Amino acid sequence: MNRNVNIITDLSGNRIVLINDIIFKGKRAVNWDDVKRYLTSYVGEFYEIADTKDIVYIGKDLPDEYTGSRYTYSLKGANAKAKANASQGIPEMIEIAAGKHYRKNVGEKHNRNAANGWYRYDSRFALPVYDERGEIERYNVFHASMLIRHDADGKMYLYDMIDIKKETSNPFKS
Repeated sequence: MNRNVNIITDLSGNRIVLINDIIFKGKRAVNWDDVKRYLTSYVGEFYEIADTKDIVYIGKDLPDEYTGSRYTYSLKGANAKAKANASQGIPEMIEIAAGKHYRKNVGEKHNRNAANGWYRYDSRFALPVYDERGEIERYNVFHASMLIRHDADGKMYLYDMIDIKKETSNPFKS
């Protein structure tokens, strides 16, 4: 899989995953089946969070949850396209994740696969905005919460990316 992704630092010293290609585009809704197929290429991989040294695995449940969660179905327009294209930067978004926050599992649905609870981490990514000539005019920066389940096997698995919000104060020029 060929990805055009970099980690950069903004003027405040915060790390951002710069995703240089928009591969999920279209005038209408996102084709989540295409995103699901893309995500399957990560299954079986694992990545380290630089701040905490936690290892996060990509399990076979990620493609379905990422593309079919209630949160994903609620997304419209730019936020849906942002989540779809953020899938390209998942390894780097895990690497720069910060703000580890634990939450006990309370839902019966996840008694087995989140037996040790849930973690949320904050991460950031940027996507290009093109002008009418197809040139990159600027990048929009987004915040996302990475939802990670702590399985009964003791491993941590990326489950979904939620709460995606555009940072209005932080677009930057290319």
